Amino acid sequence: MESNPKAFDKAEQSAFDAEKLLQKYGVGSAHFAGAPDALYERRMKFDNVVELESANSRERYKAAARAVRDILSDRWLETDKTYARENPKRVYYVSIEFLIGRSLGNNVLNLMLDPIVERGFDGREWWEILHEEPDAGLGNGGLGRLAACFLDSMATMQLPAMGYGLRDEHGIFRQKIRIGWQEERPDNWLQYPDPWEVVRPAESVEVTFACSFELRAGALRMIPNRPSTLIGVPYDRPVVGYGGNTVNTLRLWSATAPHGFDFQRFSGGDFVASIAEALNAESLTRVLYPDDHTPQGRELRLMQEYFLVACSLADAVRRFRESNADWRTLPEKAAIQLNDTHPSLAVPELMRILLDEAHLGWDEAWDITRRTLAYTNHTLLPEALERWPVEWMQFLIPRQLEIIFEINRRLLDDIRARFPGDAGRAARTSLVEEGQVKHIRMANLAIVGSHSTNGVAAIHSELLRKTTVRDLAEAFPERFNNKTNGVTPRRWLRLANPSLAATISAAIGDSWIVDLAELQKLRPLTADAAFRADVQNAQRAAKARFADWVKRHAEISVDPDTIFDCQIKRIHEYKRQLLNALRIVVLYDRLRENPDLAMPPRTFFFAGKAAPAYQLAKVIIKFVNNLALTVDSDPAVRGKLKVVFLPEYNVTLAERCIPAADVSNQISTAGYEASGTSNMKFMMNGALTLGTRDGATIEMAQEAEEENFFLFGLTAEEVAKSRPWYSPYWHYQNEPETRKALDLIFSDHFSRDEPGIFEPLRGALLTHGDQFMHLADLTSYLRADGELCDLYRKPEEWTRKVILNIAASGKFSSDRTISEYAKEIWGARACPVT
Repeated sequence: MESNPKAFDKAEQSAFDAEKLLQKYGVGSAHFAGAPDALYERRMKFDNVVELESANSRERYKAAARAVRDILSDRWLETDKTYARENPKRVYYVSIEFLIGRSLGNNVLNLMLDPIVERGFDGREWWEILHEEPDAGLGNGGLGRLAACFLDSMATMQLPAMGYGLRDEHGIFRQKIRIGWQEERPDNWLQYPDPWEVVRPAESVEVTFACSFELRAGALRMIPNRPSTLIGVPYDRPVVGYGGNTVNTLRLWSATAPHGFDFQRFSGGDFVASIAEALNAESLTRVLYPDDHTPQGRELRLMQEYFLVACSLADAVRRFRESNADWRTLPEKAAIQLNDTHPSLAVPELMRILLDEAHLGWDEAWDITRRTLAYTNHTLLPEALERWPVEWMQFLIPRQLEIIFEINRRLLDDIRARFPGDAGRAARTSLVEEGQVKHIRMANLAIVGSHSTNGVAAIHSELLRKTTVRDLAEAFPERFNNKTNGVTPRRWLRLANPSLAATISAAIGDSWIVDLAELQKLRPLTADAAFRADVQNAQRAAKARFADWVKRHAEISVDPDTIFDCQIKRIHEYKRQLLNALRIVVLYDRLRENPDLAMPPRTFFFAGKAAPAYQLAKVIIKFVNNLALTVDSDPAVRGKLKVVFLPEYNVTLAERCIPAADVSNQISTAGYEASGTSNMKFMMNGALTLGTRDGATIEMAQEAEEENFFLFGLTAEEVAKSRPWYSPYWHYQNEPETRKALDLIFSDHFSRDEPGIFEPLRGALLTHGDQFMHLADLTSYLRADGELCDLYRKPEEWTRKVILNIAASGKFSSDRTISEYAKEIWGARACPVT
C-alpha cells in the first residue's frame, strides 16, 4: 500500500468539494459565518436560540462545531454505506486511550475548510471560538496520542477502520499546582454537551459479570455468585481523513445500568438506594485509570478492561455477521489490533464468542482467534506488563478464566514437547504466574493469542524479543516484528505550526501533508540564505505565539529571544525529568559562582502529569517548581536562566509548545523508552534533539545523521552490563559538579521553608542505587549541552541543522507506520468512498 494515495496527490483530485457541499446546504463560502442562510447562523439560532450579535464564545463554538459536523455528515454516512456495500476487510483498533485533543480546528483543516473560515471570521474571533473547546479527556500520554494519530492516518489513507475506546466522563484528572505540588481535580470535559458525539442507544451491548456490586460505607464492594449486567452505550465521533473523502468512526463506550432508577425504593424513602445501581454502573467509565494503589481501584480497572473488550468485540462481530454468514471468514474480514496489554482479554472473549455462540470446535475457534487478533507492545517495564489475580477473574469472568486455563494447558504441552526438560522455560512462558497469589500474565496472553506482536521502535522490538519475552519470541519467532511509531503531520505541523508549514509549502509545495517523505526536498535549501531566513522567522513567530499563550494561561512572562529548552511528557523516573533538573542546578551553580560566565539565555519548560499514587514523581514536580522559584528570585541568574513548569499537560499545550521549541530533551535511561512520539513532533517542527540513544531517537539520528543531534550517555547495552556493579556514590565522590549540585539540593537551598522535603530524591539518587542511572549520565549530558550552546551562538549553522532535521523527519509520519501495519499485519486495503 502506498502511503500517499493518488486520490490525495492534489487537493482538486479529492472527491469531496467543500464549496459544493456548502452550496448544497444553501451556504456560499464567502458567507459561512455571516449570511442569514449560513449553517453557522442557523445553528446559532436553532441550537442556542440567540442572535449572532449577542452570542458568547461558548455559543459561537457550539454553532461552529455543529455547522462543521453538518458539512461532514454526508461523507460520514456515505463512508458507512460504502463499507456495507463493498464488504472490505475492516480494521478495529482497540485502545483504552485516544488522546484526540480538540476537534474543531483539526476537522476544519482535514475538510479543507480553512480558506472559508478565514474569510468568515477574523483571526481573534476564530481563536476565541477554538479555545472554547475542551481537550477530550480520553488519554494520558503517548499511548493515547499515538492511537489518535493512527486513526487520522487510517482515514486519510481511506482504510476501512474503526476505533474502540471508553468514554471517560472525567478523563484521567485535571492537574493543578499548589505550592509546587501536583493536585488532582476532576477533568469535567463533558460539562457541556459535546457537539461532535452521536449517541447510538439502539446499538448498545449487554455485558455480563459473574458478580454484582454494592455501595457499602462509601466504597464499591464485589458480591460474588450474583451475576449482574451492565449496558455499554456507544457514542460515535467522526474521524475525518485529509481531504474529507473518508470519515471513519471512533466509538466510545459508556457504562450504564439496565434499570437506572428503582421507583419502589424511591417511593419508600430510600432515595440513595433508588439510584445506587446506576451509580455503580456509571462508575466504570467515570475516570481513566482509577488510582491503583487500592484493591478497589485495581478491581475497577480490570472491570474497565473487560467492559471495553466485551463491548468492542460484540460490536465488531455484529458488523461482520451483517454481511458474512461463514464464521471461518472472520480473519479475512476483520483485523483487531490490541493497543498494549489493556485489551488482552480480547483473546478469551473472542474464543468465548466462537465456542459458546458460534458453537465452533476448539481448534477452529483458536485458529480464527489467532489470525484475527494482533498485539502491539508499548513497554519494557515489567510493572507495566499487566498481571491480574486469578481470584479476581474467578469472581468477575469465570468462563473467560476457564478458557485462559485451557489455552495455557495446551501452550505448556507444546512448550514441553518442543523444549523437553526445560522446566524454567515452561514456567516463564506460562500464562499463569505461580506464587502465593496466582496471577494471569496479560502480555503473555496477548502474544500467545495473536498472529502478530510488534514493538514500536527498532531497539524496543529487539529488546522485547531478547529480554522481556525472550522465551515466547524463541517459541514463536515468526510472530514478532517492528513497526516504528509515527505522528500525523496534519495536526503536528500543518495545524500546530502554520508559519513553518507555510514556509515549507512555499518552498516545495504542499504534497508533504500526505507524503512526508517530500520533506527531503528541503535538504538542498540549507545552502539558501533566503530560505534559512524564512525558517528563522517562522520559528521566531512560533516562539512569540507560545510566549503570548504562556502569559495568557499561566500568567508567566517568558522571553522568546532566549533558547526554549523543552521536556514535556508523563512524569516518570525513567523519563528522567530529574536528570534535566540536575543539569539546571549545575548551570545555576556555575552562574552563582561566576555571574559573568558566557551562557546563552535559556528558558527551560517542563510539563507532564504524575500518576496520583506515584509519590516520587510528585516530589520531582515539586522540586522543579521550587527550582523555578529559586532561580527566578536570584539576581545573579535573572535574565540568563528561567524555569517554567506548565500545569495540565494536554494536546493543546503540546500544540503550542512543540512548534516554539529550540531544544527537545529526550533523555530516558537507554533501554527503557519504547519509542517516544514527542521526539518526532519536535524534530518535525525543527527543534534539535538533546538525547540518549533510546527508543525511536536512535532511528531519528540515523535519518538526520548523528552529527545533527546532540547525543550523550550510556547505551542500552552499557546500562545492562553496568547494572551489577554500578554505584552512584562513585559519581558523587569523583565528579565535583555532581557533588555540588546534590549538596545544594540536600542543604535545603531549594526548600528553605520546607526543610527535608527533598530527602526522597536522596533516596532515589544515592541510597537506593539510582536505578535509572541519573548520575551516570549527568556529566555526559552537561558536555552535550555545552556543545549545543556553542552551536546556538552560530545562528546560520544552527538553522542548517534545523532544516536537516525537518527534512529527515519524513520517516516518522504515522501514514508510513499505518501503511506497514496494513500491508504486513492486517492485510487491509483502501476502500475509497465515491
